[in-house]
Amino acid sequence: MFPLNRWYVAGFAWELADKPLARTLLNQNIVLFRTGSGEVAALENRCCHKSLPLSCGTVENSGVRCGYHGLLFAPSGACLEVPGQERIPVKARVRSYTLVEKDQILWIWMPQEEGAAPTCEAPDYPIHSDPRYTFRGDVFHYDAPYQLIHDNLLDLSHLGYVHLKTIGGNAAVHMNAELKVEAAGDQVRVLRYMPDSVPPPTYLGAWPFEGRIDRWQEVEFKVSHLNIWTGGADVGTEDMNDPQRGGFHMRGFHAITPETDTTAHYLWTMAANHHPERANVIDLVYEQTALTFYEDKVVIEAQYENMKKHPNAPQIDIHVDVGPNRARRVIERLIRDNAAPAAALSAAAA
Repeated sequence: MFPLNRWYVAGFAWELADKPLARTLLNQNIVLFRTGSGEVAALENRCCHKSLPLSCGTVENSGVRCGYHGLLFAPSGACLEVPGQERIPVKARVRSYTLVEKDQILWIWMPQEEGAAPTCEAPDYPIHSDPRYTFRGDVFHYDAPYQLIHDNLLDLSHLGYVHLKTIGGNAAVHMNAELKVEAAGDQVRVLRYMPDSVPPPTYLGAWPFEGRIDRWQEVEFKVSHLNIWTGGADVGTEDMNDPQRGGFHMRGFHAITPETDTTAHYLWTMAANHHPERANVIDLVYEQTALTFYEDKVVIEAQYENMKKHPNAPQIDIHVDVGPNRARRVIERLIRDNAAPAAALSAAAA
């Protein structure tokens, strides 16, 4: 159901304090924790003794201890201690996953074959440490399949209808914005420009624009996450082709990690710059961003509920669907690629 042999976002660094965290990822029941020595780890969320979730236990310096009979498990999944007996059974271990902490993001490698090592490094996200920006983030749960969230983020024309009080603006301007879609390998890039437009409420609250603005929306789809760079500058003051252009910037990190076939985790951060004449506006930007994402959540979950009521009803495409459709084709191809080796092995065994 999902592309495998790749990194997905399991959480954020600040979520791991002194307690284990239960999270289902790609239909896998997983516990995340940080040991007392600072190491991050991910294990199957099930004690191999009596199946109590390890998330019901406690974190210690060397691992996580089951809350039922006290078996202690290392980040490798090996049992380190069985209280009351010296001998540790050979089979006393649980499945482990590779978990990497990078730029305050927790990346988990989801292999096709259990125990397979990563074949590449976890992605970088330098925005979180860029001194030009400050950021905040959160985790939302969606009762909807993950690709519906991809569709939403790759088609920002909906802003003029769904987000009128925050990052929206004139609906006609959004629907008629200059649109460019690029695809290369496993990535899709959607570029939208809205010159000489009225700045939306969130922008006005964060930046002292002189009047109308040239506005941009650049979306990069990367299967496990999307990077969305939006912003605006006073009309005619910046080159929209210059990656170092000035003005007000919002840098969004959007990790859409499937929970199950029909539910998803939305792990996001929003970074923003601030004008020297204004105090840091990250709290305003965060609150406005969270509001827009709640608005999207309502729409997407209602959309999915209605899709279940009309399971065979066709859907037509319009011009704004080019980006989402290309992303869906990427996912379909990757799932087929994962399935091919398994099918070959089955045929050979037969």
